[in-house]
Amino acid sequence: MPIQQGQCTVFKKNCLSGLENFASGTSYVYKIALYTASANLSYETLAYTTDGEISGTGYTVGGNTLTPIVPATSGQVAYISFQNTTWNPASFTARGALIYNSTTGSAVAVLDFGADKTATSTFTVTFPTADAANAIIRFA
Repeated sequence: MPIQQGQCTVFKKNCLSGLENFASGTSYVYKIALYTASANLSYETLAYTTDGEISGTGYTVGGNTLTPIVPATSGQVAYISFQNTTWNPASFTARGALIYNSTTGSAVAVLDFGADKTATSTFTVTFPTADAANAIIRFA
C-alpha cells in the first residue's frame, strides 16, 4: 500500500476519548517522522513505526518535535496546525511523513508529499495556514 494522506482513525477516537491535548503547557509531545515511498501509512496507521522511516545526514530516528499553534475556532470549525519544521543539514529523500503523539506513540495524521523530495542541504516541512479552511487538522 502506498502512502495515503489523511487523519488517522485512532487519532479521531483518541480526541473523543480525551487522549490528545495540543494546548500550551500540555505534557504531550507531538513529532513528525519522515518516510520513504515503501512505507505503508494511511488513515489505518495506529502508531509511530520505524518501518519505512528514512535515514540520512541530519535525520534522527523519530523525526523532529513539532510546536503546535494554539488551537482555535472559526464558525463551526475547530483547528490546529504546527510551526514549520526544518532539518539542517539534510541529505536524504522522503516521500511522506507521520505526525504522531510521541508521549503515547499514537498516530495523528499521514502526509503524502506527492513525489519523492530530495534534500542536499536543508529540508523543511511547511504547514498550511492555521485557519478554518487550511489548517493541517480541522474538525467541522
